[in-house]
Amino acid sequence: MKILKILLTLFILLCSFNITAEAKKQKNIPDYRIEYLNLDWWQKYNDSVLTDYITTAFKNNQDLKIASLNVKQSEQVIKMAFAGQLPQIGFQGDVFRDFTSSTVKFGDVIIPEYNQSNFFLPLTMSYEVDIWGENYLRTKSFKKQHEIVKQNERASYISLTSAVASQYFNLIKFDRLIKDQEELVKLQTEIARLEEIKYKNGLCPVTELMDEKQLLTQLTEELNVYIDKRDIVARQLGVLTGLREKDLSQMARTDYSKLTLLPLPEAINAEVIQYRPDYLKAEEYIEKVGVDAKVAIRDFLPKFILYGQAGFSAYNLGNIFGNHTFKSLFGFMPSIDLFTGGAKMARLKWTKLELEKAQQMYEKTILTSIQEVNDSLSSAKTREKNYNESIKRYNLENEKYTLADKKFNIGAKSNLDLMKDMEKLIVADKDKVNSRINYLISTVNIYKAIGGKDFTIINDNL
Repeated sequence: MKILKILLTLFILLCSFNITAEAKKQKNIPDYRIEYLNLDWWQKYNDSVLTDYITTAFKNNQDLKIASLNVKQSEQVIKMAFAGQLPQIGFQGDVFRDFTSSTVKFGDVIIPEYNQSNFFLPLTMSYEVDIWGENYLRTKSFKKQHEIVKQNERASYISLTSAVASQYFNLIKFDRLIKDQEELVKLQTEIARLEEIKYKNGLCPVTELMDEKQLLTQLTEELNVYIDKRDIVARQLGVLTGLREKDLSQMARTDYSKLTLLPLPEAINAEVIQYRPDYLKAEEYIEKVGVDAKVAIRDFLPKFILYGQAGFSAYNLGNIFGNHTFKSLFGFMPSIDLFTGGAKMARLKWTKLELEKAQQMYEKTILTSIQEVNDSLSSAKTREKNYNESIKRYNLENEKYTLADKKFNIGAKSNLDLMKDMEKLIVADKDKVNSRINYLISTVNIYKAIGGKDFTIINDNL
């Protein structure tokens, strides 16, 4: 009895020590999710407002919180699986009373009327001896699943931060486009007024006046579309960052010209796909299904269970802890399923087919990943070229406007024609703005395609 009390005390202390140690360990672990944000990368765009939005999204976005909760749930599943490798100890009391019944016979001893109480208060222990490593492999399978869930979380962070950056850049773009469009509407309003004066003085046909008024309506419609798109982008950015109560029209942003344009590499090594979450998930899933196949094979083998009880048994509750009431037993129970209707064989075949499917998914992931990396780089290069061409076109329009202004100053060009030249310059500026922001967004797409890594130095790290 003393030995039993000592063992129970040691068991309780050991459990308490493990819980305390685990709590301290969890407390000292840094938040790995900060690394998923990759703020060092986003700072390359030279915009503190952008990094503030990404940090805000990290704190508020529900998708990120759900992904983190999935990881925590997966950790608990591992603990549940690991518990299957440990002995199970519990209390299972038995209190009953036999009432007066028919004659009870114990060999030659006959009891004509038999009734009594029985109190049995034992600790029950059972432990499946993991000779074949089946329980260990089950835990290993859940650990692989945990890694898959962590890659899902990382993918959520890459997708979310990329979406925040893209919507933020679009918001900046529409700010500048609206500013240019308002200037165009203002100029065209004045042009239409001057054309109407010319028409009243008989200096132009009515069709010319109608064309200018028609152009004014088109420019006004385009302005309304820009304003609507800006509001939509602002609301989408508000959802991504979780800014519910803030006036979205007053959301902070930087002027588009201050954003840094990142240089593009000539090519990206195909090995960068090893950083992508979907590639890592495909690898982990193959390993997980491989482990599941081993578990399915070992499930055909016999199992060996150790069991035992230790407690107090008495026929009188007041004497339950008295002398000679301690009772214990220990046993060893081998077991094997002789017939399960083919369920185990079906499970084994299903797992092997799942392994083959996982391998095909892995091959497809490789091809898709390489395609997305190459497509994103090709698209970025095209947008870079278009941006450079838009700069050339804007510079030419600017030179033409400078010449037109000189003609106007010497009286060789009318004010009406000068305003039309100014409109052409503003249109060229709109094209430049579009091309610049599209180029910025294309660099974000490369970042996303290579698994949230810095593509400016990625080839050096391979």
